[in-house]
Amino acid sequence: MQIHRSRRASGFAALPNALLQDRRLSYTARGILVDLLSRPDGWSEDGRRLADTSPQGRGAVARALRELTRFGYYRVDRVRRDDGTIVSVAHVYDSPQSPQAAPGNTRPVSGGPGVDPPVGKRPKNREKVPTLPEPVPEPCDGVVATLLRVVRREPRLRLGVAEARALAPLVEPWLERGYGERELVPALLDGLPERVHSAAGLLRDRLVRKLPPARPARPAVPRLRECDACGGPTRQAGVCRGCAGIGEGDRAEEYAHRAEVAIRGLARVRAVLRGGPAVSGGWQTAPA
Repeated sequence: MQIHRSRRASGFAALPNALLQDRRLSYTARGILVDLLSRPDGWSEDGRRLADTSPQGRGAVARALRELTRFGYYRVDRVRRDDGTIVSVAHVYDSPQSPQAAPGNTRPVSGGPGVDPPVGKRPKNREKVPTLPEPVPEPCDGVVATLLRVVRREPRLRLGVAEARALAPLVEPWLERGYGERELVPALLDGLPERVHSAAGLLRDRLVRKLPPARPARPAVPRLRECDACGGPTRQAGVCRGCAGIGEGDRAEEYAHRAEVAIRGLARVRAVLRGGPAVSGGWQTAPA
């Protein structure tokens, strides 16, 4: 690998290699740290603005800030001003700091050294990792909502609405082929690595690589209608074939057979009711 560097007389920042090559940090965390260290002292920046001005969503930025806080590169303290207002002051370091190291220009929020907190109130946890405020829900279409419902079951695959919108074109082929959340859940969530560095990148790969083939079209089932004359089933609107005179001979023979069976049964019933012998067939009946 060859490294090409240009001479800079202005507009550059000098950073230690130990910071740039700290493999404990993700590339997103290192990029945010370099961006913050390149700003002048007193620069106003927060996690929400970082997320809104970069391709990463708020979830990725929040995870990166937690990494920087964990390894001593980033710290947020709440201080009380002389007028009584409380503000958050962020501190960025180009070398790791111990958790006990506190900035020299901070003031406690309430009380002082040796002052007990009021009864019924718990002291604030100074070492609590700063978190971003919950994003305001944005309106999203059905495809984006489907993807968000699927990945919400797995904390390692947290996505923002902007990231879900970017992945929506890859979800549409699944829905067009008749596959929904039932098929997306095992395809996207099964077999995840222990640590997911890029949720959007992993989902993009699986949506493309695991796209199932289109389902075969089901044969059309003919719809049966009711005959206008006899009320029997027919495939076409109007009257059936028998009522229309098509196949009339077969239909007449069937009706004759049914009539003969009915007459025989009626003769047997009459014979039994009159106390005579049962008639086996024909028109014979018992004498009155």
